[in-house]
Amino acid sequence: MLKACIFDLDGVLVDTAKYHFIAWQRLANQLNIEFTESDNEQLKGLSRDASITYILNKGNILLSEQDKQNYMAQKNEWYLALVNTMDASESLPNARELLITLKQHNVLIALGSASKNARLILEKTGLLSYFDSIVDGTRTSKSKPDPEVFLTAAKDLNIKPNEAIVFEDAISGIQAANDGGFLSLGIGSPQILTQAVWVYQDLTSLNFQALASLYNSKN
Repeated sequence: MLKACIFDLDGVLVDTAKYHFIAWQRLANQLNIEFTESDNEQLKGLSRDASITYILNKGNILLSEQDKQNYMAQKNEWYLALVNTMDASESLPNARELLITLKQHNVLIALGSASKNARLILEKTGLLSYFDSIVDGTRTSKSKPDPEVFLTAAKDLNIKPNEAIVFEDAISGIQAANDGGFLSLGIGSPQILTQAVWVYQDLTSLNFQALASLYNSKN
């Protein structure tokens, strides 16, 4: 029986990628580094530290650890200013409805995100109350593709990994789910998320019955 669903945040339940892009691009511009939407795609699922490392490597720039921390804090300040403008309308199509149907069927729900602002985003979009566990960047030390974030969520929920489906839009997140022993459901392109057990373009066709059927087909 499907006992739990664990969701990544950005690109699965909400679209904050556009805000990350604006903030990271603003930071890159300060450093005279070109930062494109393609570069932003490469940051999907990465921690803040891994993201700035990617940007600095692209610009062949070395910074002290303190300077890196200062730049990350500045980026986060710009990002939070944008996040604070969010409201319930910014959850992705069918996200809220899917969470509701899972709760109605007593499926546990967890968040597994690298974001350190996950709780704020869930509050702003009115999704916080649906979650039984929130595992974000404040609770983990290892970034995806390490499965720590999902294993921590499973421990919170007192379930085994094979009793849950993980929803992810990033290659690193799919790998983390698979390596942790979870069933992975990719949100995005099947040409990109090739390691996912299932891939859907978005959440619009998913409900409890569909997920239970998918889960049962693998168990």
